[in-house]
Amino acid sequence: MCRPPRRVSGSWRSACEYCGVSAPALLLVLGDEELLASRAVNQVVEAVRRDDPVASVSEFQGSDLLAGELAGALSPSLFGGRPVVIVYNGQDAKKDLTAALLAYAANADPGATLVVCHAGGAKGKALADGLKQAGAEVALAAKLSRHADKVDFIRSEIRRLGGKCSGEAAEALLDAVGNDLRELAAACNQLMADTNGRIELDVVQRYYKGRAEVSGFAVADAAVAGDIPAALEALRWALATGVDPVPIADALADGVRTIARVASAGRGGNAYQLASKLGMPAWKIEKAQRMARGWSPEGLVDAMAAAAVCNAEVKGGSDDRGYALERAIMAMAAARSGR
Repeated sequence: MCRPPRRVSGSWRSACEYCGVSAPALLLVLGDEELLASRAVNQVVEAVRRDDPVASVSEFQGSDLLAGELAGALSPSLFGGRPVVIVYNGQDAKKDLTAALLAYAANADPGATLVVCHAGGAKGKALADGLKQAGAEVALAAKLSRHADKVDFIRSEIRRLGGKCSGEAAEALLDAVGNDLRELAAACNQLMADTNGRIELDVVQRYYKGRAEVSGFAVADAAVAGDIPAALEALRWALATGVDPVPIADALADGVRTIARVASAGRGGNAYQLASKLGMPAWKIEKAQRMARGWSPEGLVDAMAAAAVCNAEVKGGSDDRGYALERAIMAMAAARSGR
């Protein structure tokens, strides 16, 4: 059996998923890119649950977890199931918790999994260094600052989704959507959903021509917030600069669906605790929680119906796709206000 690497860029599982390797007993997620950190955590939880469907997952914030709670959380349950403990923002851990984490790491239980997320800066560096010295697997989740790394991320993302992306297409998508990794990931998902999976330059130019500021996400954010003037202005500018209506309609539908999913899970829930349950990154949950405050359950149902109609119209059901998008924005605003 091949052994997992000591350091994995972006995601533990991405380099090991075909190796048959079980989830590590000790994982350090190092970096402050929320998308990559959330994926690393979710992939480890999925790996554990594939081996043990009744695994018990406990999530804590580094600033809140008490040293005495750690041992209990990592102890086997009376009902069975591998314990999985996730400590977010480990850099905020107090001295006694840091000492408890390092003491545990020195003799980690192979029948449990401890995941510590650390932003990677100078704060709490002793914890990160100590975990590495104790033999923790390391998932690198640092923000991608180099242009080449972002292009590689796009190509890897398309490949992860089962497609293939040329270098020229990745460059064009980065220019069109911008540097935000979460928007790039969403754009890759949309392209894979609306194409045959072979992403070439002409495909990106057809769907994502225009500036990042006028992407479908800008239109959707304004629409679900009920800001009709801003949504229509963003829509008209996007269409004028060549953005295809399909990704805009997809973004509208995704915005409403996300709010509905988060609202149904409980509007007061902790975003980090909901992340693994909903399979969504914490930043997206926090954003949806803010948006959800202006929506009623009935309004969300009406908005999803409007988004479905719009999606059908822009994909061949209407002769005026721009007008179909305008109607959807107005319908969403009316659903949000209860009119």
